[in-house]
Order: sequence, then structure tokens, then C-alpha cells
Amino acid sequence: MTYRRKILGLIGGAAVAALATGFSAGTALAQEVTLKLHQFLPAQANVPKLVLDVWADNVEKDSGGRIKVERYPSMQLGGKPPELMDQAIDGVADVVWTVVGYTPGRFPSTEVFELPFMMTNARAVSHAYWEMFEKHMKDTEFKDVHILGTWVHGPGMIHTKDPVEKPEDLQGMKIRGGSRSVNSLLTKLGATPVGMPVPAVPEGLSKGVIDGTTIPWEVTTALKVPELVENHTEFSGKALYTLTFVLAMNKAKYDSLPDDLKAAVDKNSGLEFSVFAGGTQADSDGPARKVAEDLGNNIITIDEAGVAEWRALAQPIYDEWVADMNSKGIDGQALIDEAQMLIEKYTPDYAN
Repeated sequence: MTYRRKILGLIGGAAVAALATGFSAGTALAQEVTLKLHQFLPAQANVPKLVLDVWADNVEKDSGGRIKVERYPSMQLGGKPPELMDQAIDGVADVVWTVVGYTPGRFPSTEVFELPFMMTNARAVSHAYWEMFEKHMKDTEFKDVHILGTWVHGPGMIHTKDPVEKPEDLQGMKIRGGSRSVNSLLTKLGATPVGMPVPAVPEGLSKGVIDGTTIPWEVTTALKVPELVENHTEFSGKALYTLTFVLAMNKAKYDSLPDDLKAAVDKNSGLEFSVFAGGTQADSDGPARKVAEDLGNNIITIDEAGVAEWRALAQPIYDEWVADMNSKGIDGQALIDEAQMLIEKYTPDYAN
């Protein structure tokens, strides 16, 4: 081989190596990230379809395709719904959506929004929830995760095999409750609360394990509840209850992102997303109610006078909750007062 050919070969090899190194550096520079999003409902249910997929699609778009969100519905990564928060903390999943009340007492400040007859408008309450999360919960109860959104569903109500028009109609019924506050309320009203994650409701109803359930309208269609019970009890004015949700991300995963990818996540998180999520769930109540109407089911609406009786029976729950919070070193009454003030402040902003 001539000297000239050796030189050309060395140059060519160096060019190939440099090109390969360039590709490698470019790939490293891009830092493509996959996020595993885990939750408990079927993919076609309203929250995955109308909220979580929107969040995931927007994060992918705003990251320029460098973030890929893999969606795992119906607990496909394993475990049970009450384990979702720990899955986010431990990194089993990168992002989870869960009902905070699935782990009773673990995130106590969130329960202020789940107290009976606290909820007015899902957007207003979700707004208040985010504001109070940032002030009271971010660096305390939720310090082990990076919270992306906080919200509540639309008015919680009762769906039963036998009609419920008065509190005493619940006597002896086995009713699924979704949180500690809801279960306490059911006990006060004479029912036997049964704790179970919402995906278990259809089987519970069909096998007679429960006589009814407390859920908002929007999730009834995915669970086929209007086909399993014939009676639905809703309340005028403030709702019987609501549940709190969080979209939570593994803290180390979030911290590992480069600034521009953090920005893509941040853009789709926080107050605006929380209000969107809560409002979207509530907006799905109407179509779900129509399904029950079309089936000829009995929809009972408790008027303002009737609601007063239910509220009086629920009052002890407030007193017990304040005492419980105080025992944990949390000023429960101050949280109630602040939540009520914020809800009253923001409700006109989101009135239909």
C-alpha cells in the first residue's frame, strides 16, 4: 500500500469515526425519554381518553417527539390501585393517576375537599385544590413525588338497587365508598360502607357484594352502572361529596430531565391543567346521565329543603375531621375555612 493510500485510509477512517461519534453525540444530546403512565381505568373510560391522553399527547408534541409517553391502563404494570402512589415514588411507573383516598389518611390535607357538601363546581374546587396544594402539601405530604395536577370530579352521588330519597333509606344497605370521608358519611347515614377501588364496582353490584355505590355520573358508563342498578340519587346545590385525584411523577425521573424537556412537562402541568382535568370530568356527567335516562332508570333529585336534613346529619364528620387533623399537628378548621373561602372566590369564575 502506498503512503498516499495509507493517509487517505486513515482520513477516511477518522471521518467515519467522527461521523459515528457525531451520531452518538446527537442521540445523547436529544436525550429521548420514555415515560410509563400507569392508571386503573380502561383506556376507553373518560379520564384516560379525555384527560390523560390529552396530557400525554401534548407533552409528546411540546417535547418535539423527544418524550414518548407509554400508556398502561387497567393496572397493566401490575399491582392494585391503592399501590399506584408508591409505584410513582419507587419508580415502578414514571407517572401515575390515582384517587388520593385509596390510601386513607396518608395525604390528610387533601380530605378537606372531600368533606360532605363542600363541593360546588369541579373547576372551582380543582383551582382551590391546586392553590392549597402549593401552599400546604407540596413540600409536606407530597414531598416524595413531583405532582403534575390536582383535581376533583363532578358532583358525587348515590347509585342503588333500591331507591334512596331520604337518609333512612340507606339503613342496612352495603354501599361502596371511595374515600375515608365518604365511608364516614355512609356510616352516619346508617349504611355499611364497603371499601373497594372503582374498577371492582360492576362485579360487586352483580354479585350482591354491594347494594349500591357512590360515584359521579361520568364514570357510570364505563362501569355499566346504569345497567346494574335502576336508581340514582343526586343533590341540589352543593354536592354530597367529591374525590381528590393527583397526576404524580417519579421525582428522580423528573429531576433527570434536561431543562427543555422539563419545560415541556411543566407547560402541561399545574393550575391550568388541573382546572381542565376537573372540568373535563364534570362535563362528562351530562352524557352519562342521559344514558341512565334513556334506560328508563329512576333519577331522584334531593331538593334544597331535603339537602338540609342530609347536611345536618353530616355535620359531625366536620368536627371529627378537625379533631383528627389537630391530632396530626394540622389546623383542620383553618384548612376548612381556607378551602371554603377559595371555592366561594373561584366558583363565579367557572359558573356556566
